[in-house]
Amino acid sequence: MSETNNICDIIIFGGHGDLALRKLMPALYHLSNDGHLNRQSRIISVSRKAVTQEDHLELIKSKLNEFLKEGLFDEALFDLFAAQLSYVKVDATDHDDYAGLAETLALFPDRERVNYLSTSPSLYGVTCKELDSWKLIEPTSRVVLEKPIGRDLASSQVINDEVARYFEESAIYRIDHYLGKDTVQNILALRFSNALFMPLWNSRNIDHIQITVSETVGLEGRWGYYDDFGAMRDMIQNHLLQLLCLVAMEPPYNLNGDSVRDEKLKVLRSLRPIGPEEIAQKTVRGQYTKGISGTEAVPGYLEEDGGNETSSTETFAALRVDIDNWRWNRVPFYLRTGKRMRERYSEIMIQFKEVPHSIFPKGGNCLESNKLIIRLQPDEGITLSIMNKIPGLSEGMRLRGVDLDLSIPEKSVRTAEAYEHLLLDVIRASPTLFMRRDEVEAAWIWADEILNAWQTQQTKMKPYPAGSEGPTASIALIERDNRSWHD
Repeated sequence: MSETNNICDIIIFGGHGDLALRKLMPALYHLSNDGHLNRQSRIISVSRKAVTQEDHLELIKSKLNEFLKEGLFDEALFDLFAAQLSYVKVDATDHDDYAGLAETLALFPDRERVNYLSTSPSLYGVTCKELDSWKLIEPTSRVVLEKPIGRDLASSQVINDEVARYFEESAIYRIDHYLGKDTVQNILALRFSNALFMPLWNSRNIDHIQITVSETVGLEGRWGYYDDFGAMRDMIQNHLLQLLCLVAMEPPYNLNGDSVRDEKLKVLRSLRPIGPEEIAQKTVRGQYTKGISGTEAVPGYLEEDGGNETSSTETFAALRVDIDNWRWNRVPFYLRTGKRMRERYSEIMIQFKEVPHSIFPKGGNCLESNKLIIRLQPDEGITLSIMNKIPGLSEGMRLRGVDLDLSIPEKSVRTAEAYEHLLLDVIRASPTLFMRRDEVEAAWIWADEILNAWQTQQTKMKPYPAGSEGPTASIALIERDNRSWHD
């Protein structure tokens, strides 16, 4: 594969942080070695510690060995990759500290620049301000923002306003790593390139839709961060709502960034508000207690390192969501996410309606409704559950459910990770898979009403043991509609 012609400087602020070392560097290593990132492009790690170039390269090498999948690290390829790596000490809040970065970038003043802010959102504004004051923002420069962008509408607007003083909206890439997964992007292909599904994708044929993100891990030492956000802000307001948008959106005019994002915005603005009068019926918030995760005894949320016994932050949330438009009238979407759950998986389940009349023996008691299951992790794939005759000479026609595997067959080639897709799209200046500001704000408007209702109603936290399926109240939430979770 030939190298891309795009030569750029990628500046990673927070370059020695966990995200940069665990996700960004492995992604850039693969992009460079696979020919998607020109070898002349530079990857400039920025952090506030004074580190020599030799120590920087040794750190990157050790982290690639740690985080790349087994067998993917190659010494000779790393030597080529290392030639692209450099380090600059910058304290984001110290104006004079940017002199070293300015000197480094001045070597190639006309290059496109990707500024990846892998830092606390509280530093987004000051970093952009200093880049501007040192005249380091060119017309082709771009900036990547990691979540969380605020913890409500008001705080997200403050952060976005600060960044918007220095970058045009078209140059701001708000990243959601879920949208970089091949199977998530395949939702668009599945829906809009197959005549089989297009006429079925509406309230006449679909009974309901479930979106689940289940995590077995706890806080992994991030109690202070997580306690400020919780499951609603950390997962549902962004990841799960983005998945909902891709499932529910109307066909875009094309795959250009604004065409897709315009349709996602329409979905977000069509979400039916969940106010105080419905909060108990349509939402569940829970918090894990001590239990068994795998084979290991683990503490409850309140007993985690750094925790306190008075926290009212949810580690689990389940909601019934309704979309008020013609396509999805009376089709509920059930969202749930939690930490310290029994199993780690993320999936979208589309439950089709039953056949209107059964011609099979015993009233068709054996019939099961068709399901389309889109699995995002740990193993990406798509299956369609249908009914089929059991072979044999038995009296009557006996049926059973079978799964059609719609996944791409496994190949010997490596599957690209989500951050590879997204970083390459930033390099190519393709914004389709990134969130526009009005999307973020529409999601916050809807989520804030639920968060405010939880607070004003003092909604009771539902406990659940670590290693379980979550609070029993979440089962009641969906069974209230004569449905059940797909597990």
